[in-house]
Amino acid sequence: MDHCAIDLGGRKSQVCVRAADGTVLFEGRHETSSLPRYLQELPQKCRVILETAAEAFRIADAARAVGHEVRVVPATLVRTLGVGARRTKTDRRDALALSEVSCRVDLPSVHIPSAQSREWKTICGMHDVLVATRTRLINNLRGWLRGQGRHLRTGQASTFAKRIRALQPLPEYAAMQVDALAVLDEKIKASEKRIAALAWGSELCRRLMTVPGIGSSTAVRFVAAIDDVSRFESAHKVEAYLGLAPGESSSSERQQRLSITKAGPATVRWILVQAAWVLQTRCRSREARSLQSWATEVAKRRGRHVATVALARKLAGILYALWRDGTTYQPRI
Repeated sequence: MDHCAIDLGGRKSQVCVRAADGTVLFEGRHETSSLPRYLQELPQKCRVILETAAEAFRIADAARAVGHEVRVVPATLVRTLGVGARRTKTDRRDALALSEVSCRVDLPSVHIPSAQSREWKTICGMHDVLVATRTRLINNLRGWLRGQGRHLRTGQASTFAKRIRALQPLPEYAAMQVDALAVLDEKIKASEKRIAALAWGSELCRRLMTVPGIGSSTAVRFVAAIDDVSRFESAHKVEAYLGLAPGESSSSERQQRLSITKAGPATVRWILVQAAWVLQTRCRSREARSLQSWATEVAKRRGRHVATVALARKLAGILYALWRDGTTYQPRI
């Protein structure tokens, strides 16, 4: 089997193809947009090696579609493979190094997410940008109001534009930001409806939402992050993947337990913690009582914040189990 290493670039990419014995068969540059056609025209099936980048998964899909093996190598690993060694880094040297290592070692690959997973992550990411932009505008306007000695009645972020307009007259420079804020509110509402539609349109998400505290956004983000439940052996693996497992720094006779590792997708971890907080403070259903009692016992020993994170970890394990077993949530009575 030949080995085709591609150092991806925004416009042009460097390609290096080697035979199984390490002989270089081809070196050259290609337009990144034309790589799918180039991979289709290769004379035989290859192992295609890519470094994680914005274009990597699209090229990986194109390579797998025509029967090639694909390895998307983590960016944290490629440095140990000789890429950029001795402070000398060029596209040609990087492609040569990746193809040469691939001839000797079956390189590990990150999980290549499905098209649905990538689309759902993008939708949620775009929503987060809208919310973050609204927050920046609100904070800026709040700062301006304080400087003017004016006070605004309390309320939700979605009503901020309406509340500040009640303080007329506003100077033009402030009114422009209020107008932008009103538009953002409408876009955020539309984005929330889109995410809710994704959740209610998915049989899997509907089952996950039977867990107390789990709403449409949490379900969609969890499914998008995990993508393929079979790649995890147990709930503990999922919890560790999401960065909710405790860390450890032990050596010889010294043992030290640390806080959670915070590895993996931060937004999924954050929203699970929010779901745990909602479960403890707002849920009044019978299904929530057993989880609330469990968190209360943890809080007595470790405090409220530790209990909330522990409950988020437990929720991640429950969601994994429901997905794996094809069931809905049944509380312990």
